[in-house]
Amino acid sequence: MTELAPKEARLIERFLQAQAAEKAATDNTLLAYERDLSKIAESLDIGFVDASAGNLRQLTKMWEAEGLAARTRARRLSTLRQFMSWLVADGYRLDNPAQFIDAPKLPESLPKSLSEEEIIQLLAATAKLPAPDNLRMAAALELLYAGGLRISELLALKIQDISRSKTALMITGKGGKERLVPVTDFALKLCADWLEWRDDDGPVLHSDQLFASRKKEITRQSFSLLLKKTAMLADIDTNRVSPHKLRHSFATHMLNRGADLRTLQALLGHADIATTQIYTRTRPDRLKGLVGAAHPLAKNRENE
Repeated sequence: MTELAPKEARLIERFLQAQAAEKAATDNTLLAYERDLSKIAESLDIGFVDASAGNLRQLTKMWEAEGLAARTRARRLSTLRQFMSWLVADGYRLDNPAQFIDAPKLPESLPKSLSEEEIIQLLAATAKLPAPDNLRMAAALELLYAGGLRISELLALKIQDISRSKTALMITGKGGKERLVPVTDFALKLCADWLEWRDDDGPVLHSDQLFASRKKEITRQSFSLLLKKTAMLADIDTNRVSPHKLRHSFATHMLNRGADLRTLQALLGHADIATTQIYTRTRPDRLKGLVGAAHPLAKNRENE
């Protein structure tokens, strides 16, 4: 990798610090920003402060010529727009030339989910895991699916977040935004079973993470590995199973069973309802059915 000019490297570092402080950007988001901006800086023949819209258009043409996927190009352009906007806000530039660059057209990608029957199979298969992973995964998957949680939100749960008297969890999502997610009595019982086993020899002191073992915390990687093992035991293709697909499954199944979009938006923690609306495209037949059942003219026309 080409070493960045000191000025460009400093600007990128200050931008990352601002994103962390002002927008509570996660470590993964910051790493993605840093990778994209470093790649852009290496390819630009001119510094960020002096780059024009023409320079940036040449850059996007180069990305396309290199065969970069549309999603990669769109992500880089989005990062560049945010970075240039920050340069303007902090007085490094007078304009944001990236705002005039058209984003590439993205192929439509609908969220993929498991069926309700497959979810039941997956939850049941946790009993086949060796102890104590059977107890831990039973509780974790119940919370993940029943609440439509992100994996980061699940792993951030603390022991003190769970009690038999609670009816909802306070979840801190993207950008530090909080939302209430209802929790079932069965999920609370599974969490209690897990904690009873874990603390049988005395309370775990090294971590207050809800799903930490007696020795260490559970990570994204170790959770994903356990989820793949559970999918194999449930006789489900492991390529179709991931924490995020369980979240998609929650949203799809809720919508199929009559949940309205605004409620679903609140449960998922989406800032924009347009993000939630994508789930309606997975079931156009349901929308047609709703119109047929609920529209004032539907029954009148049937009787004609």
